Amino acid sequence: MIGKRIRKGRILGITMICAAMFLLGGIWSNGFLGLARAADSTSIDCYKEIAKTMVRGTAAGLGEALKGIKAEKDRIDLIRAFISPVRFYPDNSGYFYVYDFNCVSIAHATQKDLQGKNLFDYKDAKGNFVLRNLSNAAKNGGGFVEFYWVKPGSKDEFKKLGYVEPIPGTNYFIGSGVYLP
Repeated sequence: MIGKRIRKGRILGITMICAAMFLLGGIWSNGFLGLARAADSTSIDCYKEIAKTMVRGTAAGLGEALKGIKAEKDRIDLIRAFISPVRFYPDNSGYFYVYDFNCVSIAHATQKDLQGKNLFDYKDAKGNFVLRNLSNAAKNGGGFVEFYWVKPGSKDEFKKLGYVEPIPGTNYFIGSGVYLP
């Protein structure tokens, strides 16, 4: 009985943390949307800054939310539920993905079929090991990686600049990016 109350309290606390992160994310996103609209159409600097800020804030928030959750399935469920609805950029093309450092897809907001798959050996259209490069960047504290990826709503790969950071206290990293012209 006491264990159930503690678990319900922990879930309520995590839910409140996630709700606060969504609220802050909406405020950040709306503020950045104005910046993005003002950006020159040939400039991706603003979009890069949005991706970096969104990833950094979400990584920190997820790290805190996951601290008290020990069961791997519960951790994955929380991550999937949290990132699934989040979209940003003026055209809503911004989304999150989460992998572990071994390149196994934990969560993907737009390509749910990737979840649970190991993409360690996945190469893009130019022969780059996409997830290995993203994982290495995250292991080094975060950074940008250029690669090709299937754009939502298309069957073709497009050039993308991804930004990743580790989720503190976990063996996961979170990323997002911007499709390049």
